[in-house]
Amino acid sequence: MDIENSYELEEDDDTLYNRLQNENDEYLELFESDMLEKGLSEKTIRRHIGNVEFYLNSFLLYGDPVPMNQGCGIIDQFLGDFFIRKCMWSTPGTIKSTAASIKKFYKCMADKSLIAKEEYTLLCGIIKDNMEEWQDNCSIYNDPDEDNPFLIPDFF
Repeated sequence: MDIENSYELEEDDDTLYNRLQNENDEYLELFESDMLEKGLSEKTIRRHIGNVEFYLNSFLLYGDPVPMNQGCGIIDQFLGDFFIRKCMWSTPGTIKSTAASIKKFYKCMADKSLIAKEEYTLLCGIIKDNMEEWQDNCSIYNDPDEDNPFLIPDFF
């Protein structure tokens, strides 16, 4: 596996989806091995793997499939929108812990030269710059007495 993807433009959706999911499984195995080598507990490893697996296989492969190595720049769409609206377990705390898992994963991928270091730096910057807003929007979204922060006003 290298940084550049080798996806056929003519590849059908099912084939591309399956290929990307298989690649994601390999990346998750690398990530798990890396965490085991660093001495993380089984419980911590399972939490990180679960968070990252959801990002890779439920978000990046939702709709038009996106390869792992293109996922850093769209973290805002995930943590700032999709995760809040689609995950019943979303709280300000789960946003923070999910972001930590994804950062740890992409750090591992950068260390193994599976993504460019600049992509990892971009990811970290997006998370740092937006975390407070994501957590605030999540709190508002989960409060039935507040207006939906994702509602698009009717201009007509």
